[in-house]
Amino acid sequence: MSEDVRVRRLGANEAVTCVDALADVLVDCVEGGASVSFMLPLSRERALAFWRGVADGVARNERALLIAEDGEGRIVGTVQLNMAQPDNQPHRADVAKMLVCRSARRLGIAQKLMHVVDEVARAEGKSVLVLDTVTGGDAERLYARAGWQRVGDVPRYALMPDGEYCGTTFYYKHL
Repeated sequence: MSEDVRVRRLGANEAVTCVDALADVLVDCVEGGASVSFMLPLSRERALAFWRGVADGVARNERALLIAEDGEGRIVGTVQLNMAQPDNQPHRADVAKMLVCRSARRLGIAQKLMHVVDEVARAEGKSVLVLDTVTGGDAERLYARAGWQRVGDVPRYALMPDGEYCGTTFYYKHL
């Protein structure tokens, strides 16, 4: 399946048209236990509002939005590059909301998304990337294989969708 997956960056108009499909991905991931800023139950309206806000950020060139599409054109994954940084950090961006549908996991999609997000960051003149993830989660292996450097952990930093505390691990990458 990974060979059939295409990763691409969305422009502002396309981001708006993909809000429904992106909401499906978000709801699937949160229902699967992903700690990505949302709690259960995640309403469809809340998910749609989130993606509308992301689309607005894309229109303002504050965010790059990437999607992974399967061979049938269905969005099965996404990641964002938050480029809106303080004046003294024009070289930095945050990688956020790495999401892959549960049905499409372990097929190399996240790895493809991370490769393309690096390319987009370079094209945008970014040389330092940062991200955070659940401590002990599957994503830690992905980031290590992709060349990210672990900075450290903060216990009880966030909540899982079910309300349980989770630690967060911070990473950086120089491009």
